[in-house]
Amino acid sequence: MVVTRFAPSPTGFLHVGGARTALFNWLLARHWDGKFLLRIEDTDRERSTPEAVEAIFSGLKWLGIDWDDEPLFQFSRMNRHVELAEKLVKEGKAYYCFCSPEELESMREEAKARGLPPKYNGMWRERDPKEAPDGIKPVIRLKIPREGETILQDLVQGTVAVANSQLDDMILVRSDGTPTFMLSVVVDDHDMGITHVIRGDDHLTNTFRHIQIHNALGWDIPQYGHIPLIHGADGAKLSKRHGALGIDAYRDQGYLPEAVCNCLLRLGWSHGDDEIISREQAIEWFDVDHLGKSASRLDFAKLLNLNGHYMREADNQRLFGDLLSMIGSVAEEKKERLLRGINGLKQRSKTMLELRDMAAIYLEEFAPAEIDAEGANIAKMAVSYMESEGNWDEKNLESRLRDITAKENIPFGKIASTLRNVLTGRKITPSIFDMLVAFGKDESLRRVKSVLL
Repeated sequence: MVVTRFAPSPTGFLHVGGARTALFNWLLARHWDGKFLLRIEDTDRERSTPEAVEAIFSGLKWLGIDWDDEPLFQFSRMNRHVELAEKLVKEGKAYYCFCSPEELESMREEAKARGLPPKYNGMWRERDPKEAPDGIKPVIRLKIPREGETILQDLVQGTVAVANSQLDDMILVRSDGTPTFMLSVVVDDHDMGITHVIRGDDHLTNTFRHIQIHNALGWDIPQYGHIPLIHGADGAKLSKRHGALGIDAYRDQGYLPEAVCNCLLRLGWSHGDDEIISREQAIEWFDVDHLGKSASRLDFAKLLNLNGHYMREADNQRLFGDLLSMIGSVAEEKKERLLRGINGLKQRSKTMLELRDMAAIYLEEFAPAEIDAEGANIAKMAVSYMESEGNWDEKNLESRLRDITAKENIPFGKIASTLRNVLTGRKITPSIFDMLVAFGKDESLRRVKSVLL
């Protein structure tokens, strides 16, 4: 069974890159009828907050990314992580290091002077802990093989190798007795049964160390796929100046979750020339073979257009409910008017904020428009043609109003602009017929008659 995971640190909001990582792992699991698990890596106790945990939960739920089983909190498993490190010490695969801060700094300076990257030199690798100086609390370090290579068969990057001589003996447990990220991730992935890990390529160098820990513990290694980070439209790494906000900010800006997911899906994965991909299609089509090696650019214009598409396709009742939650208390009569008009409103709205703003047409108090004599004459004719209409629907109303064009020789555009002004006082609105139906016969005629001379 394919088992994937999303493992965020609860130190802030759920950002775009994290949401994409979660989506890709979720889709892979759902495609293979596997499991998608959630792990909260909360070992940084100073920066981890309950608010950040809730932001992760709510962001994933809003995106429609559900997880199997209860979320695992990494900090609660600290004892398990440390026990395994001590087991490796007993097996001779790890050791206690008693280096002082001054000795470590000296090593860094020496490496720097030789033009080498700073690296621990292994001075306690073979020494007896009985030689340890007083007052130094040891760390536990893994014995990395000094010969050969660590090879990763990456699902995205292909074969990647690193000489073991480039890897130092990493710390597994700090001097205060707490496990490091490197150790905790490996232990939790094993215990959760993770088979596949899709994550950003900023973790690629960590993976070679994770492989070494897996090998030392005698465990199977998950299949890793490292995807390039998301860039802004200018090609630079995505940052706040590009609008790289938390997922909650996209929700607050009026984007629909299906549009955001569609946009994220296309940032590093493709299916031919398809741009608009439904949730069902994404689950059916998603595979690791079509994950790209090149960085993707987040295009906000494309996201806005996608959102407009999903707004037009969205269920009217769903949009109506979302709209009411944004607006608050609304009189029952205006609710009914709004529900009748929602289909017309969504055709001209690219975001929920635009929908809310345009919905004011049906919610604000009516004030008679200012109109000239020609407009008043058109309004009078419109009343005479519409007043006897028994079937107050778009088809019949359009037929009535187009009769004015045919019989009175008045351009339809002039009729429409006049009625738009009379009904709402606005220049940009849904179609005249949408509004007439939404307002209903009595209210529509009342508004038109209010300007008659």
